[in-house]
Amino acid sequence: MSSIKQLIFATNNNHKLTELRAAVNKSFILKSLSDIGFNEDIPEPFDTLEDNALAKVRYLHESYKINCFADDTGLEIEALNGAPGVFSARFAGDQKDSEANMQKVLDLLHGVDNRKARFRTVIALNYDNKEYLFEGVVNGKIIKERTGDMGFGYDPIFVPDGFDTTFAQMDIDVKNQISHRGRATAKLIEFLNKL
Repeated sequence: MSSIKQLIFATNNNHKLTELRAAVNKSFILKSLSDIGFNEDIPEPFDTLEDNALAKVRYLHESYKINCFADDTGLEIEALNGAPGVFSARFAGDQKDSEANMQKVLDLLHGVDNRKARFRTVIALNYDNKEYLFEGVVNGKIIKERTGDMGFGYDPIFVPDGFDTTFAQMDIDVKNQISHRGRATAKLIEFLNKL
């Protein structure tokens, strides 16, 4: 790579920023919305992860004329017909309360044998006025009670396939290697390194 690239990550979520900075290492200067003085939430009014991620980068690109990327992530539970999906952050209400969201999932799955679920992240990138999409998926299951105190969101109730611990029990480096966001980010970084 000839030079370090600077990118704005369209988030004010410090957990996501920490994960992404760990994933990109020193390949990029990664800035958040607050680093450019933007402290609002960009609306996510659409019914797909792809459309929400694209809406965020389009808003930022039009407002700031910068290279940027945004993600949208959903937890898709088989027994709930893919819910909460695109509504994962607000599953239990507009307050975006992770504890309430997890409790709602656990309540809905009470007595349900099929615990299959997957996390899916879509990253939208606007780089040099062109748009790109990258997807990362990790399959797993929802356990019956919260376990672990690391991570965020639904991490304490999600165990990825091939593991016997939740995302909330994993070291961030391990999680980044296998997570939906880590997989989508790896595709993003691979793409940028070829530019």
